[in-house]
Amino acid sequence: MKKILLVSVLLSAISGTTFCQEMVDMVTPVFKVGEQLNYKLKYGFFTAAEANLRVEATDRKFDGQPAFHIVADGKTAGAFDILYKVRNRYETYIDEKTLMPYFYTENRHESSYKHTDNVTFNHDNDKITAAKGVFPFKGKVFDFLSAYYFSRGIDASKLKIGETFDLKYFLDDGVHTLSITYVGKERVKSDLGEFNCLKFNPTIIPGRVFRKDSKLYLWITDDENRIPIKAHVELIVGSVSMELTSAKDLKYPLNPISK
Repeated sequence: MKKILLVSVLLSAISGTTFCQEMVDMVTPVFKVGEQLNYKLKYGFFTAAEANLRVEATDRKFDGQPAFHIVADGKTAGAFDILYKVRNRYETYIDEKTLMPYFYTENRHESSYKHTDNVTFNHDNDKITAAKGVFPFKGKVFDFLSAYYFSRGIDASKLKIGETFDLKYFLDDGVHTLSITYVGKERVKSDLGEFNCLKFNPTIIPGRVFRKDSKLYLWITDDENRIPIKAHVELIVGSVSMELTSAKDLKYPLNPISK
């Protein structure tokens, strides 16, 4: 469940494939090597997990092109670490200019369950190679980490309230689509202060974790950084929230309305 929630929360920051295609020429990195974002995930009043996202330098090249190395670590905390220990790492290598993914890997250790996958994106023949096979794709397809970092550079000023977009991403066994609706602008309080934010509502699939009427909302800073400040999702029992606890080495200043 922790892996599902982490992936859903990160993916919900995206404004969508259609919008990305229209604005592709305007995409420039709003992050830099050294950036670190730390989050806590709370189940009710209890801290259930912690997540760290960082941009690392790498000498590794793909098709002769330099790349950013992005790493996300997630782990359970407190009593949850005793009941259901999670130690997950996700990594992606993306082109420094296009921000499209070349290679994605994940190593998940969730209680007694272990899983590793290595995913190669071949943009010359539009095929993705992963542990479960080879998958053809069309257009822009991301892993969930590269999708988030790509979308941060898009001009969101043309978004209209109620507008819905579809994002294509590869995860586990194929290419999936996530629909996301832009809700509007709100002020949000966090541990780092109060921020002007853009609010999004991605579609979630009901099942063992989510109710039929569950809602997932995510708030992103309405500034040049475009980083998630807070998220909230309703579960069958209770709810989970995500909050930014620290942000280091950002490309642009983090300017809260108030602290």
